[in-house]
Amino acid sequence: QVQLVESGGGLVQAGGSLRLSCAASGRTFISNYGMGWFRQAPGKEREFVAAITWSGGSTYYADPAKGRFTISRDNAKNTVYLQMNSLKSEDTAVYYCAADRGRRSLPEAGSDEYDYWGQGTQVTVSS
Repeated sequence: QVQLVESGGGLVQAGGSLRLSCAASGRTFISNYGMGWFRQAPGKEREFVAAITWSGGSTYYADPAKGRFTISRDNAKNTVYLQMNSLKSEDTAVYYCAADRGRRSLPEAGSDEYDYWGQGTQVTVSS
């Protein structure tokens, strides 16, 4: 069982930055997993934000995240990050990280392909 724990959320003003972290706990090593970030705003469906392949060689972003967010991974620290810059009020949501067992050559944007999920961390952007 893979256990993922997100951190780094909080309240930030529009235009500010946050870095989210997703750490795998226990004897789980995420180096073999593709990783993704998703978010869910109140009253809305969960949506894809960014993904990175298990090798770290390829990343993919949803349009709202392009140019502002950066996904990265440090397998030695068993952690995946989401650096979020130029935050907007519409970025307010609960952010979830997820792990995909498939060793895909391309990042996966479909939430159904992910096998394990964290509990989420709240990001609130004030305008």
